[in-house]
Amino acid sequence: MGALCAVLLHRLILSWPYSHTSMLDQSGALGQSGQVQDPRRTSPAWAAYAREIGHALKRARAAAGCSQRAVATRAGIATQTYQKYEKGESKPGTPLNPELLTLVAVSQALGITIADLLPPGAPDLTVGR
Repeated sequence: MGALCAVLLHRLILSWPYSHTSMLDQSGALGQSGQVQDPRRTSPAWAAYAREIGHALKRARAAAGCSQRAVATRAGIATQTYQKYEKGESKPGTPLNPELLTLVAVSQALGITIADLLPPGAPDLTVGR
């Protein structure tokens, strides 16, 4: 019965009108994982803003007198992940974009609020204006 459910679910996903094959962005580009590439994630304005968040993380960590490893351990993430965050990256060459849960955990590990990490002047990320 379980295998039959898996096959039916797979067919449903492939036939769903919003599957990844029908969700091309305006340029027709799909991301590496087959997902639509959100142009906001690759905009120069977002990359600059993400780097500023990384600088804020580094300043907060220095003010707290903590190592990168200590902050990462307290936040429940890998040290390498936190190091990338301080560079303003999530993956090499990809602007920082952590999950909200991770951002809250990191800010708590540093003894600050999320607002303390966000620089003024966020880029406009709305779509269709």
